[in-house]
Amino acid sequence: MARMPSAERRRQLTEAAIRAMARDGVAGTTTRSIAAEAGVSLSVFHYCFDSKQALVESVITVITDHYVGVVREAIRPRATLEETVRAGFQAYWDHVRAHPDEHMLTYELTQYALRRPGFEHLARRQYELYADTYAELIEQLRASTDLGLRVPVPVLARYLAAMTDGLTLNYLVLGDETVWTAILDTVTAHIAGLVRSP
Repeated sequence: MARMPSAERRRQLTEAAIRAMARDGVAGTTTRSIAAEAGVSLSVFHYCFDSKQALVESVITVITDHYVGVVREAIRPRATLEETVRAGFQAYWDHVRAHPDEHMLTYELTQYALRRPGFEHLARRQYELYADTYAELIEQLRASTDLGLRVPVPVLARYLAAMTDGLTLNYLVLGDETVWTAILDTVTAHIAGLVRSP
C-alpha cells in the first residue's frame, strides 16, 4: 500500500465512509466495512480516526464541502442579483438531485448523533456548520457585488440553512421534480428581496 499524507488518507477514509453509510445506513456501517470500502487495513483506519465521533464529524464536514464548492462557483456575479442568487440555488439543487443518498445521509447523521449519548454536540456542530457556510457565501457575494442586507448576516445565514434543509427533506420525501423550478423561483425572489439594498 502506497504511503499517503495523513490528511489525504483521512479524506480517502471519509469518502469511503460516506459511500458505505449512504449504502448501508449509519448504524449498519462498521469501521471494518469503511476500511474495506477504502481498500486499507483496519489499523490504517484507527491511525487516522481515534473515535467514531471524529469520523462522524469528518463525514458531516466533507458532505457539506461537496455541495459548497459548486454553489461557491455558481454565485459569481451575473447580470442581475436575482440571476446570481438563482444560480446558487440551482447549483445546490442540481447537487441534491444528483446525490440524493448523500443528502439523505445528512438527516440520518443528525438523528444518529441526537440519539447517542455523547454525540449530541455533533448534531449541533452540523447545523452550525450549515449556518457558517451560508454566512461565508453571503460574504463572498457581498465582496463581489454592491450588496446591502435587510437583515444581519447571521440571521440570513441561519434562515437560508433552515429553508434549504426543509426544501431538501421535502424533495427527498415527495420527489415530484415538476414543481421545483417554480419553488426555486419563488425562493429566489424572496431572498433577493432580503438582500437588496433598502
